[in-house]
Amino acid sequence: MRKLLFIVSAIGFVAACTVAYLSAVTQPPLPPAFSPPANPYPVGIYANGILESDQTSGENINIYPEVPGTVKVIPISEGQQVKKGAILLQLDDSIQKATVEQLLSQSQAALSLLDELKAQPRKETLEIAEAQVVAGQAALKTAQDELNKQRASYNINPKSISKDALDSAVNAVANAAANLDVARKQRDLTKAGAWIYDIRNQERQYNSLYRSYISANALLSKYTLRAPKDGVVLAISPTVGSFVSSQGAYESYTQGMTPVVILGSAQPRLNVRCYVDEILVPRLPDFSKMRAEMSIRGSNTKIPLEYVRVQPIISPKIELSDQKLERVDVRVLPIIFRVAKHEGVKLYPGQLVDVYIGQ
Repeated sequence: MRKLLFIVSAIGFVAACTVAYLSAVTQPPLPPAFSPPANPYPVGIYANGILESDQTSGENINIYPEVPGTVKVIPISEGQQVKKGAILLQLDDSIQKATVEQLLSQSQAALSLLDELKAQPRKETLEIAEAQVVAGQAALKTAQDELNKQRASYNINPKSISKDALDSAVNAVANAAANLDVARKQRDLTKAGAWIYDIRNQERQYNSLYRSYISANALLSKYTLRAPKDGVVLAISPTVGSFVSSQGAYESYTQGMTPVVILGSAQPRLNVRCYVDEILVPRLPDFSKMRAEMSIRGSNTKIPLEYVRVQPIISPKIELSDQKLERVDVRVLPIIFRVAKHEGVKLYPGQLVDVYIGQ
């Protein structure tokens, strides 16, 4: 038994010594995946930069719908190049389309009534009015002839015609004359056509309905988002069935509102927008002689930059990397450079880079 304990103790001692030796051995450090960015100029200014599409002014084109609605069709895909006027997104426009059709029908009905008023008098209606005048003239002649006969008989023999019959004949003539006068005035009214005030009122109704139709049709076009210029689709936020509004689309990851579509330039180059601290602005060289170089984070790639323009306004710094430790209480001068796409180097809008400006 003692011999067994001695053997076990010896094995434990050897194992402990082995573990202690292996723990004391220092492994050589792994070589860094890339070298930290360094200033390539003897005297230079450092600035944070972000890649964006090459625009003559502004940044990437953020597209928002002007009307709210449910996404019905998305005929594009991210990375696709589109031409100016190409459909980017289609919202459900069934209700607005029905409204447009209703207003169009109402305006067309109002126009038909206006044409009808302007076309008066109608030939058939005028013929009826003329016929009524002729009928009135015939009725008056008949009543007058009857009165003449009764007067002639009365003059020959007063007892041959009663006073009531003679008076009735006189009244019949007066009534026929009045009816003839009404028929003639009705004919003249028909011949005059529609009243000018009725025509003007109908014109206003038609113009009002037609403008309502034009406005509704213009609103209908807002349900289709089109590319404002040639470019490439950088990002699409919603999917078919999503609800979007003038504030954009809800982003489930960031829980905020984002542009529906982000459109960038299709040119084979990008811009670099860097922000120079206001304290360093006096040290900037003349813009015509400005040299700059950017370093791609996570690599040893360094690319020279071409000066494009400066935004001549000192503005509060934006939070580029969304890091809580990033200083955003300073004011900066935005300077835009241009970088050509290099073969084998992957550059994308929105990518953060380190920019060095030579003095």
